[in-house]
Amino acid sequence: MTNLSTPARGGATGTGDRSRPSAALPALCATQIVSWGIVYYAFPVLNPQITAATGWPTGATTAAFSLALVISALAGIRVGRILDRRGPRAVMTAGSVLGVISLLIVATARNLPLFVAGWTLAGLAMAATFYQPAFAALTRWWTPDHVRALTIVTLAGGLASTVFAPLTATLADHLSWRHTYLVLAGILAVITIPAHALALRAPWPDAPTAPAHAAVGAAGVGRSRPFLMLAAAFTLSGFAMYAVVVALIPLLLERGYTTSQAAWALGIGGAGQTLGRTLYAALARRTTATARTTILIALGALTTVAFAAAAGPYALLIAVSIVAGMVRGNLTLLQATAIIDRWGTTHYGRLSGLLAAPATTAAALAPFAGAALAVPLGGYEPLFFLLATISLAAALIAPWTATGVTCRRSPRV
Repeated sequence: MTNLSTPARGGATGTGDRSRPSAALPALCATQIVSWGIVYYAFPVLNPQITAATGWPTGATTAAFSLALVISALAGIRVGRILDRRGPRAVMTAGSVLGVISLLIVATARNLPLFVAGWTLAGLAMAATFYQPAFAALTRWWTPDHVRALTIVTLAGGLASTVFAPLTATLADHLSWRHTYLVLAGILAVITIPAHALALRAPWPDAPTAPAHAAVGAAGVGRSRPFLMLAAAFTLSGFAMYAVVVALIPLLLERGYTTSQAAWALGIGGAGQTLGRTLYAALARRTTATARTTILIALGALTTVAFAAAAGPYALLIAVSIVAGMVRGNLTLLQATAIIDRWGTTHYGRLSGLLAAPATTAAALAPFAGAALAVPLGGYEPLFFLLATISLAAALIAPWTATGVTCRRSPRV
């Protein structure tokens, strides 16, 4: 593998004079749970109530949510460059503030344009608070033990849907969707703003110096065939994966399950994500980056087929949701380490932003496209079969993501 960095154990790793910020990891664990749970996972639970109460078309409200994800993808490229230079504190604190403001706008929107405006602002908040900036922070501070830190924060983040999908459903049983979002905005403000402002204050280490043989640089990597194939595989896989997440509740409602049962089925997938991430280090030790990319994306296709084929009983659907969550959890870590495993850490923020942009855009379009495709396809069950086919196509692209040299395996956790 052409590795753009050979970091030493010192300032660049956070182990020398610039010690790792001890509060950063637990803080990021907490803020990932809350940020993902409130800004992302609350929407699929509340959307049926939003459309019923306002009369706004489901396609329009879902498109507003998708717009937020598109904006997040585009803004993420710029955010990655800022992170490489300045670190995460200002970016993530500002993102938390924007997240609170965006939810207040969404909650109080009396017309669809204001609702869309709220989600537009939420897209900027997502770019500044979700996994990408957290991964950039941990990669710089924790290298060469970054896999350990990334695993821990994603183990926590996997609980976002487990905690907030049922919590949101419970709040919605007693409050309107507007008041539910106001409560959630308060939780977001109380937890994430001070956590990011206070726990990420450590000096930002200089980027590792790229060795002479790695003169290709970030721009060259971004134009290389392995990078483009990797982006294509993650884009198709991400589209299918996020369409499944958002469409799971409508699928179960279509099959006669209650909103609470559907929310629990979605939420339990978060527990699966946490369980799956505990297994990633063992998988990484036994496979190359290319092999595990192919394996995990193919497993995603299989779990999507299982959702489509298994209409019940409810316990079986819960089991499928757990397994699907395990795959999603591993895919998150796979994407977090894909750049490091192939090209090192020197330009991690920029390259991860470039890699995430098309995948996040596809994920953004997935909720809207899924809802739109379900109608001509005749329901959500055939939609899930189509999504499985898309995942399979991504798995067939994955072998072309090899860099031409045997990739080193991720370090032990």
